[in-house]
Parts: sequence; structure tokens; C-alpha cells
Amino acid sequence: MDANTPRPEADPLEHTPLHTLLVNTNRLQAIPASIVALIIAFNALLVAAFWLPFGWHGVAVLLVYVVVIGLNWFLLINLRTTGRSFGPDRPTAIALAIVCSALLIFLAVFGSLWWLAIVILLAITALVFYSTWIEPFRIGVTRQKYQTAKWHVDAAPLRVLQVGDIHVERIGPRERQLNKLIAELKPDVIVFTGDFVNLSNTDDPRSEGDIRSLISQWEAPLGVYCVSGTPLVEPLERVQAFVRGLDNLKLLPNQWVSINTPGGKLNILGLVVTHDMKRDRDMLKKMMLTAPPKGLNLLLMHPPDIAPEANELGIDLYLCGHTHGGQIRFPLIGAVFSSSHLGKQFIMGRYELGTTTLYTSRGVGLEGLGAPRARFLCPPEIVLWEITGTSFS
Repeated sequence: MDANTPRPEADPLEHTPLHTLLVNTNRLQAIPASIVALIIAFNALLVAAFWLPFGWHGVAVLLVYVVVIGLNWFLLINLRTTGRSFGPDRPTAIALAIVCSALLIFLAVFGSLWWLAIVILLAITALVFYSTWIEPFRIGVTRQKYQTAKWHVDAAPLRVLQVGDIHVERIGPRERQLNKLIAELKPDVIVFTGDFVNLSNTDDPRSEGDIRSLISQWEAPLGVYCVSGTPLVEPLERVQAFVRGLDNLKLLPNQWVSINTPGGKLNILGLVVTHDMKRDRDMLKKMMLTAPPKGLNLLLMHPPDIAPEANELGIDLYLCGHTHGGQIRFPLIGAVFSSSHLGKQFIMGRYELGTTTLYTSRGVGLEGLGAPRARFLCPPEIVLWEITGTSFS
């Protein structure tokens, strides 16, 4: 381990409500399928008690409820059997059964709007299908331009591809699509902002092999540079195992690397996140004492949490991820959860902070443990930057 690398005793995120929720919901996967079926049946009896007094309309609502809950569970199970994603199906199936029955009971209490009940049930099924089978596999290429006086104005744009949060469980359609896009884009530089592995697969030898197979194919003429992600997901030692012996990329654990390009010098600083805000801020200050005297300073760090400090200390471009953009977003509300210490302040996209341009990627993969392997209004992305000059100084 590098001498500059901090050694946190524990990741503070381990004690957050979000992580506690993921751990506890994941335990529900151990419930036998027969018990899950009984839970669904019990909720169906509750629906029947409130809706059967409405005659055949109530019977229709009950039948649609049973079909919809069964279909949702079938869709969740088949994500794994088809190799699309590998999360637990039972926690989500139970949650859907309870939520749908509660909605139906509410509608029954306030009137026999049987047609609305059926529409809601069908809409929920459509949402489950879209958010688990469609959107997580629609990787987009977000194109960004960055102009700087630190670059030769007459040089061709430097194309930097930002990738983050691949969260590999197994190589599946999303991972194959990612590498296909990278090969097609042919960037000059690739930077990866952490979280190679899914939290459910941190110590899984097969996942490690799949990660190595995936990232060994990343190629760029000016190099591939990586940082580790959340220590709870992938301690630095695990990341070192993921990249060991792969000559096509370089891990930057609290290190600078400078690249000479036709446009100027690109100085990349990779920081190891601890999620201890004071330690992470202090490490940035320490590393900036040895910053190269000339060139464009690019910071790679897993979360956006030290963006204000980066702005004060002379970072030009700060590329990160960690938040997944919230992964589940709704109109008007936005992200349901944020894993950043700064909440939703820098949860997704581009932010101009003064001297620093920050970009928080939505990432490629999905949360682990008990989280549904789903995205809604927050599709995966990789970001292609074009760096150009306004003048040269």
C-alpha cells in the first residue's frame, strides 16, 4: 500500500440508514419461497375483504392484483435466470405485494374506483418491467466540452472518457455494451472513478475474474487511469487485486500522474476515498502541495464530497460518481436517496463552482445487497469530454 494511503478503521457509510436498509432487506432473500407466497396470499385476502363487497368489479380488482404480483415476482426472478442482473427477488416481491395491497385498500375505503385500481396495478407492473429490464441496460454517452486557457487553442480536442460505478456482479448485457461503446468511441484517455464491484460480490472470486476480463479490454493511447471506490464496497486491497498484472491501466492511490498531450500537460490526481470528510479534505490539501507547476489539474475521486475544497485548492476538473444520480428518480421530487455526505447538492451532472468544473456521473451499474437492481429516470451513462483551449499561457 502507498505510504500516502489513509488507513480508515471503518467506512463511516457502514452506519448510515441507507446501508442498514440494504443489509436488512437483503436478509429477506433467505425467506423460503413458500413463505413469500403466504405473505402474498395474506395480502390478497386483505384486498378481497375490502373489494369483494363491490361485486364483480371487486372480483376483477382481486384477480388483477394476484396476476400482477405474481408477474412482478416472475420478472424479478428471471433477471437472474437470464443473466441480466443478480439481485434478490424476494424483498422486492414482498414490498410490491404490501404496497399494492395498501393502495387498493385505500381506494376501496374512499370509493369503488375499480377502474383506477386496475390502472394503478398495471402501471406498477409496467414500471417494474421498465426499471429492471430496460433502463438499467440503456447506457448513454453524455458529451461534454471543457475549454481552458491552459490548453493550446490550435490543438485538436483531447477526448477523455469518464467511466464510473460499474459494480460488476457478472458479465452480462450491460457490461458487454459498455465495452462495445468504449471501443467505438476510441478516446485518447480513459478515467475510472471507482466501484469496480457490486457490494454483494466484494469477495466473490468469479466476480473478480469477470472484472479483470472486462477492464483488461480498456485501451486508450494516452492511458487508462483508475481510483478505488467506497471502502465498504471495495477496500483498496481488493482493487489492487482487480488490477494486478493488467498493463493497460494504472491505479492512482493518492498519486499524481502527468501526461504530455498536443494541447498541453494533463495532470491527473487520483485520491483514495475514506468517507471521513476531514481525512479526505486533508489528503487533498497534502497532495496539492506536490501538484505539478504547469498544466490542467484533473482530480479523480469516487464521491463529489470534497468539491468545495477542490475549488479552493486549484483543481480545474473534478470527475466523480458514487451517487448513481440517485438511481431512482421521480418527477418534481428528483432522487429518492443520496449516498453523498453533501446530500443532493452535487448528485448528478455538471456543476461550475468557480475555478473548478465538477461532473458527478450517474455511473453504469447498480446498488447491491437488498436494493432492487433498478433505475428509473436515471439511465446509466459514460461521459466523453472534449478538452480544448481558449488561449495558451
